[in-house]
Amino acid sequence: MLHSAVFLDRDGVIVEARGRRGQPVPPASVADVVIPDGVDEALNSLRADGYVLVVITNQPDVARGTTTRETVDAINEYVGDALPIDAVYTCVHDGDACSCRKPRPGLLLDAARDHALDLAASWLIGDRWVDIAAGRAAGVRTVLLERDYSWSPTSQGHPPPGLHADAVGADVAECVAAIEASAAAP
Repeated sequence: MLHSAVFLDRDGVIVEARGRRGQPVPPASVADVVIPDGVDEALNSLRADGYVLVVITNQPDVARGTTTRETVDAINEYVGDALPIDAVYTCVHDGDACSCRKPRPGLLLDAARDHALDLAASWLIGDRWVDIAAGRAAGVRTVLLERDYSWSPTSQGHPPPGLHADAVGADVAECVAAIEASAAAP
C-alpha cells in the first residue's frame, strides 16, 4: 500500500534560516536551531491526517568545507527529535554532479522508494524555487512558503520560466491549511 507524504524543506521552512546579505543561511550548529512558532502543531495536524512527513534538504556547505557532515546530521537529528518527522534526506553535494540536489527530484524519489510513497498524492512545502522545481519534477503538488528570496537566483541558477506552486502561504500553518483544504475539496 502506498502512502501520501508531505515533503518539507528544512532551512527557512521548519527551521528559521538566518540571513546574510538578504540570503538565507542554515544554522551553524544545534545551538543555532530555532523552530518557528506553530510548526509543531501544523506538522502534528498533517500527521493526524495520515501523511508521512519527510524532510528534504540541500546542505552544500559540507562539500564547500564550511560545515561538516556530523554537524548537519546533528541538526537533522535534533529537528527529527523535536518535530513529528518520519525521515530526513540530505544532499551534501555542490554543483551539478548528483541527482539528489534540488531542483532535481532525487531526494523525493529516494524517499518514495524507501517509504512506499504515492508521489501523485503527496505535497512539498518549500521556501525557494528549487524546492518547487524538485516537487514538480517528482510529480508532487507544491506549496511555496513565500519569502523575499523565494524566486531569487541560487547557485542552481534562475528559476525556469513558468514555474509556479500550487498554493502559497505566509507561514507553515498557512501552507498546511492549503494542503488540508485541497484534501477536503470534492
